Amino acid sequence: QTATKEYEVPGGSMEPIPNNSDVLAIIDEATWKHKDRDDNTSPRYIELRWSVMSPEAFKNRKVYHKLWVTDLDPNAKDETKAKAKQAKARRMLASIDSNAGGNLLKTGDTPTADSMTLHLCNKPMVIKCMVWSMKGNDGSDMAGNWISAVKTADSPLHISDEKPPQASSGSGATPAAQGNAMDDSIPF
Repeated sequence: QTATKEYEVPGGSMEPIPNNSDVLAIIDEATWKHKDRDDNTSPRYIELRWSVMSPEAFKNRKVYHKLWVTDLDPNAKDETKAKAKQAKARRMLASIDSNAGGNLLKTGDTPTADSMTLHLCNKPMVIKCMVWSMKGNDGSDMAGNWISAVKTADSPLHISDEKPPQASSGSGATPAAQGNAMDDSIPF
């Protein structure tokens, strides 16, 4: 085989799903993560990985979803905002659980990776994708998706033609996962 002087790995960066779009997706991975990967004492959050099923243009696209349900997000500007973010994350988790059959939170125990996998994964629901954008450390514009709502699987799909927000020159923190109001009582 002859070596060439140029090669680019296929795939590259993709444009985010358009802002304010509703797509059908499943959670294909659910686990606990720590803010500092190498420090198991650092604050932890639930990370869900959604896989888009429909529409075909976005099939198999992955959207990562952080839920600060037990610890406060240390990136929040102040404790009041961190507590509000936590309350929204808890409502979002309750909505996801409800759409997935409602079995995760029934026990009152703190979910484990195994219990989240059992009760949340592979259950179709519609997610509303929003676009975050920011300036990277090198000054480049970066963008991705975050999830602002979950709905039943039979909810209508909608791909927006809305333009995403412009990159800000802020701190680089991504927006919190916003949630639909549901039941604010998470038992753990």
